[in-house]
Amino acid sequence: MPDNPRQFDFDFIVIGSGFGGSVSALRLTEKGYKVAVMEMGRRWTADNLPKTNWSLNRWFWRPGLALRGFFSMRFFSRVTILHGCAVGGGSITYASTLLRPPDKVWESGTWQGLSDWQSEMPRHYDTASRMLGVTQNKILGPADHLLKQVAAATGAGATFHRTNVGIFQSPEGEAGGLTYADPYFGGEGPARTTCNACGGCMIGCRFGAKNTLDLNYLYLAEKRGMQLFAETRVVDVKPLGASDGSEGYEVTTECSTSFFLKKRRRFTCRAIVFSASSLGTTELLFRLKAKHSLPKISDQLGNRVRTNSESLIGVRVPKSEQDFSRGVAIGSGIYIDEHTHIEAVRYPAGSDVMGGLATMLTAGKPGIGRVALWFKNLLVSFCTHPVRTFRLLQPFGFARESVILLCMQALDGHIDMRWKRPWYWPFTKVLMSSGQRIPTFIPAANQFAQIFARMASGTAMSMLPEILFNIPATAHCLGGAVIGASSRDGVIDSQHRVFGYANMYVCDGSAVAANLGVNPSLTITALAERAMELIRPADANSWTDRADSIEVANAL
Repeated sequence: MPDNPRQFDFDFIVIGSGFGGSVSALRLTEKGYKVAVMEMGRRWTADNLPKTNWSLNRWFWRPGLALRGFFSMRFFSRVTILHGCAVGGGSITYASTLLRPPDKVWESGTWQGLSDWQSEMPRHYDTASRMLGVTQNKILGPADHLLKQVAAATGAGATFHRTNVGIFQSPEGEAGGLTYADPYFGGEGPARTTCNACGGCMIGCRFGAKNTLDLNYLYLAEKRGMQLFAETRVVDVKPLGASDGSEGYEVTTECSTSFFLKKRRRFTCRAIVFSASSLGTTELLFRLKAKHSLPKISDQLGNRVRTNSESLIGVRVPKSEQDFSRGVAIGSGIYIDEHTHIEAVRYPAGSDVMGGLATMLTAGKPGIGRVALWFKNLLVSFCTHPVRTFRLLQPFGFARESVILLCMQALDGHIDMRWKRPWYWPFTKVLMSSGQRIPTFIPAANQFAQIFARMASGTAMSMLPEILFNIPATAHCLGGAVIGASSRDGVIDSQHRVFGYANMYVCDGSAVAANLGVNPSLTITALAERAMELIRPADANSWTDRADSIEVANAL
């Protein structure tokens, strides 16, 4: 292949600007590469972020309906996936909780034994923590204090902990809302403002306290020459010349927010990094495999998609004297057993949309019996306490009156994603879920929520899809293009190289091969730091990086 890099538009094209994509953009730029990032979502600033999530056109992402926000929900038969879509990926809407998983996660899943993970990863976690400004939360709101009380009453008081967050907080004794020159990167970064405890992390921080990726990795990468293309959807990736991509790739894009003028463009590059999130990368690779643009992608694509074994429950206290929306989005957590982690979550006052999906918590095994019991409980409640029940189920005031309890388990369990034709529209293929269902009913967590409700003088709540359809919801979709020893058990190798192709990588949540049991953002960032460290600097790259060696050895 010609050595002159100017024959290509870019050395690397990174698809997606979330935690994996942002790390890739900065580290590759620092190594001397010409890098472009293609991001489907919009660029957000303090001036255009919504004040509440009732501003649906600026909060919810569904461009076909003229909703061009940064938060999306995808509904599948076995899971509802909540995720972000923006410059900065999920960091714009995530709760800014940055936790390290237990060591045991490296001892399960298809990545087991492929590297000395437990000795390698701490250094990369340290780097990721420094870049994301990880610190222990200092701001405990009413919901956190209540969680601590309930934990003590149930025997879990010793496990109560303040979360580690990526939020710029005030020194002790100083009020929030004060602006300082860059406190993280020796003056290279933007000015920052200390947290004012508004609880608005998940609808976009409008005050400059949350360490979103556009204020660290992406900010520094753009200063070093990285080009970012916002509102740009990648629709095709094809090898140039050799079918394995060793001679480079052609990437076709279109405008993601336009109805008619798609503005198709084509770019060439020597190497490519898929970082479009677990769901986005899996869907894009399925599409490229099906249209024979990348036919060598492993048939393991879509297998072992994990939800972190999550359940969203909570408690609502109508006309509460306390404002449960105050604090940071996730300020504290506890362990009710060795596998089960529960965090207190909040939206800012006025952001009540998610209250429309909440209903009364109902016990029992999933199925028609649980639905019947839920309906019976609802009917009895309306007959005996009509005003209180109506007040409980209508969404207005939900954020101020509710404590959302996010339950996560570090237990193995997964579903699969398939590229199939739906029965209702057989003319095209779409991403569909299959396989054994992830449990939506976690008895210990539900029992804890009921105790929580009694102590708060409120009512335990659950997500309506979990009750009616036995469909769990997760904000932490993982897997789909997991790390494996060969294409027979994974899509990428332990260096994140895609089996069957040269100079092609996956660096996002789709690579994760086990349930982490904690919020995954820090782990995705640390894995991307490790992957980028393994790529040679620009002046030493022979452009022959591929994952065939392990697979060939296994075949022999």
